[in-house]
Amino acid sequence: MVPKLFECTLSAVALLLLLPLLLILAAAIRLDSPGPVLYRQQRIGRHGDPFWMWKLRTMTADAEHHGPAITRAGDARVTRFGRLLRRYKLDELPQLVHVLRGEMSLIGPRPEVPEYVALYTAGQHEVLEDRPGITGPASIAFADEEQQLARAEDPERLYREVILPEKIRLYRAYRGQRRWSSDLRLLGRTLIASTTWSPGSDQRHSKR
Repeated sequence: MVPKLFECTLSAVALLLLLPLLLILAAAIRLDSPGPVLYRQQRIGRHGDPFWMWKLRTMTADAEHHGPAITRAGDARVTRFGRLLRRYKLDELPQLVHVLRGEMSLIGPRPEVPEYVALYTAGQHEVLEDRPGITGPASIAFADEEQQLARAEDPERLYREVILPEKIRLYRAYRGQRRWSSDLRLLGRTLIASTTWSPGSDQRHSKR
């Protein structure tokens, strides 16, 4: 896997280069809808330790009180500018700070909310041995997650019983053959996907 020093260096350089963009995005979020620029949510990290994960806010400020933890395509809680952020994964940029703090990695299993981690089987807890990632094999495989949820009669059940177990399976399989080169390929695929998203799609991470 990519060494921690490399990850921290890359994340620090990226944050410095992206600072002007982040300031522009912050201003656009405030102009688009009332509320804070950043949204935080408790997620479960390495060894099951909880941490507060930050994203650029893409939903209305009180969205958690008006719907489920997962988000389907076309969710009315997503703001107009939030759709753009989610489509190009720009809402994930603040997580580079978590990489610097050692709470996340560039590549790893996506950190889940406590209610979903509580559903893990003994074998699935293996993914908690690694730091959660900004991207990973499941992020690529489920690029259309919001669309899948939108088509489901029971989106919450689909996520719990189908999507979540498959995400864990994909990362466990990847973990067994993880190398420097495979991590770099995944980073490259993520960057390509974020710049070639179709205009009609929303971003893949369904939870706020």
